[in-house]
Amino acid sequence: MESLREQILILISTPLYLIIIGLEILLSHYRPKKLYSFKDTFTNVFLMLMNSLLDLVLRGFYLGVLAYCWQHRLIQIEHALVYWVILVFAEDFLYYWLHRFDHEIRLFWAVHVTHHSSDHLNFTVGFRSSVFQPMYRFLYFIPLAFAGFQPLDIIFVYSATQIWGIFVHTELINKMGFLEHILVTPSHHRVHHASNTLYLDRNMGMFLIIWDKIFGTFQAELPKEQYQPLKYGLTKPLEKANPGKVIFHEWQDIAKDLRRKDIGFREKMGYLFGPPGWSHDGSRQTSDEMRETEAGKSVEKREELEPYTARIRSKN
Repeated sequence: MESLREQILILISTPLYLIIIGLEILLSHYRPKKLYSFKDTFTNVFLMLMNSLLDLVLRGFYLGVLAYCWQHRLIQIEHALVYWVILVFAEDFLYYWLHRFDHEIRLFWAVHVTHHSSDHLNFTVGFRSSVFQPMYRFLYFIPLAFAGFQPLDIIFVYSATQIWGIFVHTELINKMGFLEHILVTPSHHRVHHASNTLYLDRNMGMFLIIWDKIFGTFQAELPKEQYQPLKYGLTKPLEKANPGKVIFHEWQDIAKDLRRKDIGFREKMGYLFGPPGWSHDGSRQTSDEMRETEAGKSVEKREELEPYTARIRSKN
């Protein structure tokens, strides 16, 4: 059974979602850029329903696993305030690694890519779920159960931070002052959803941005004068963005790579567990390799322009 706290969370968050989505749709009419499309929003809702259905089917199982681990807990935190503060920080820390591995291991990227497949960014994109993630997400939270945190409390904190995770999917909120140093903000998450080379695989946090800053995956949103405008979606957009294609296209590409006759077991493992974009012959590029290439081109461009800029400086 769901806890009473989780039911209250749903009752509060649902009308709040409807209000902010309605406001965003209304305000989007005054923007030069179209923020919503019917097809994209329908896909967002469909993927959310598929994810929720699978989560509902598996909930009894993963709660049982977490309950078993909690019954064999190694420590017990007695102080209520300390318990909840540590749980929020620890759960968010573990989610950071879940999210990071979803980006850095192709097998898991095949699950998570659905969330990044939209070329829009609005509140409903927050519901564009990684459909199969409930099959393994709970594994990351097992250490919390062993640390003495009750399963329903773990799920409650995850659900609560997910609410914040929905709110950061928007273009209508700019910088948020000092909160930019602590929380994941819309500015940070716009970077995360951007397909611009500099922004790929950055800002993995759900609630706190501190983990990205500690572990080297942070990238601030740069002014348009310093870098190219944000472009959302995949580096290689889908030709047919129907729900079936959105969910299964990366699995189809993986299967195609694994069927290659010119590679061995090691290369096949690379196509399965290596970073997205890895290839045995260098015909593709990972996000880090793309950044190196872009940086190299920038250096070459600066070197080409140097004689002209030097001449201007000498005249001044």
